[in-house]
Amino acid sequence: MLLRAGRCLQQYIVDMYVKIENTRLDFSRYNQETIRADLYQGILDTLESGENSAANVGHRVILPPSFLGGPRDMKKRYLNAMSLVQRYGKPDLFIIMTCNVNWPEIKKELAVGEEAQNRPNWLQGFFVPSY
Repeated sequence: MLLRAGRCLQQYIVDMYVKIENTRLDFSRYNQETIRADLYQGILDTLESGENSAANVGHRVILPPSFLGGPRDMKKRYLNAMSLVQRYGKPDLFIIMTCNVNWPEIKKELAVGEEAQNRPNWLQGFFVPSY
């Protein structure tokens, strides 16, 4: 039934992703002691340096390193990629795989009235037939 919902399913998936991400961010915000944010002394250092305007200090929320898309995660991914380049050399191929939704192999897997864009099991041009 969900696969027949079309754009409503896509909107539902986006809404659920946003809710999950918001819950993860709320956890980080309200559990700063758990992720040991006291190790980051930015606000205290600013106050000790003589700043007395609260507007210039702000409130810093430290994201855990496991938070995908956070600054520490991005730095870790960058360093991992650079270590691969250091070990194996610069890449000399950039391969992109695409598919055409009008191919007969794809059209035969679709139900009557179904559009290829509304199938969530199509990921980056990869089709997983449903039985």
